Amino acid sequence: MTSLHNKKPEALELLRTRRSVLARNLTNPGPDKDTLRDIFEIALRVPDHRKLEPWRLILITGENRQKLGEKLAAIRAANGETEPALLDMERQRFTRAPIVVALVFSPRDDGKTPEIEQLLSTGAIGQNLQLAVAAHGFGSQWVTDWCAYDDHVKQELGLKPHEHIAGFIHIGTPRQPPRERPRPALKDKLSIY
Repeated sequence: MTSLHNKKPEALELLRTRRSVLARNLTNPGPDKDTLRDIFEIALRVPDHRKLEPWRLILITGENRQKLGEKLAAIRAANGETEPALLDMERQRFTRAPIVVALVFSPRDDGKTPEIEQLLSTGAIGQNLQLAVAAHGFGSQWVTDWCAYDDHVKQELGLKPHEHIAGFIHIGTPRQPPRERPRPALKDKLSIY
């Protein structure tokens, strides 16, 4: 029988060192089809009170990244924002990394499970996905920005009226190792009751 208390140095090191990589610093190759499947299967292993599965993933690859960027530019232009550099940035938003995953929060009203628990489960999907990406040797960045909250973007991606985009997770190969950033001191964040 295997003990759950045996340390797994590789897993612990991954948890200690996982770091977001800016989407603009991600390039090809991205994970292949089998690796992506493994990443998604790992991502779905989260706490989920009453097994409501209040989340889903939308994979955005290939030319669809550019198509979605064109939609963003059209939305900004329709809102009177016509600066060429801004519109070009929107066109390229989803082409910076080879793979983008939209994480969708899809709460279910079962009359028992608070929505906050469902939202936390969705957040756990995002973190598991990023850990699985790192474990496979790739980099990722979880981004929201205005487009995660825009009704036109939600419609373009086929979201239902009660659904929300929890973020876009950009995935690819880091151009360079990510730099560490300052982390909070445990003494400032931990209290004892």
